[in-house]
Amino acid sequence: VQLRRLGRGLVQAGGSLRLSCAASGRIFSMYGMGWFRQTPGKEREFVAAINWSSGSTRYADSVKGRFTISRDNAKNTVDLQMNSLKPEDTAVYYCAARPGRYVDAYYYTDSNSMTNWGQGTQVTVSS
Repeated sequence: VQLRRLGRGLVQAGGSLRLSCAASGRIFSMYGMGWFRQTPGKEREFVAAINWSSGSTRYADSVKGRFTISRDNAKNTVDLQMNSLKPEDTAVYYCAARPGRYVDAYYYTDSNSMTNWGQGTQVTVSS
C-alpha cells in the first residue's frame, strides 16, 4: 500500500489532523485496514482498525472518542481523522492491510497479522 498524507504533520495540542492512505495493486475491498504508530524505543502499537465493509471498527483506548477511522472502497483509501490531539500522540503513523473479509475489525488490530505496510508519516503534537 502507498501512504499519502493529507494535512500538516505538526500541530498544536488540541488541534486536528487527517491522515490518508491510498492502496493500489489489489482489490482493496478484500482487505481489512489498520493504523498503527510507533515512537523511538517502543513497540509499534495499534491505533484503529476497520473491516472491509466499514461495518466494524476498533480503537485503542488511548484514542477512543478522539480518532475516527474510515474507508472508501471506491477510491481505495482509508483515513484517520485525529481530533483533540495530545503531545502523547506524537509518533510515526503507519497504515497497514491484511487480506480477508473478517466481520470483526478485531482481526486487524495485531501488527504481526498485517501483511502490507505503508511508509510511515511523522505526526508531531506540540504542547
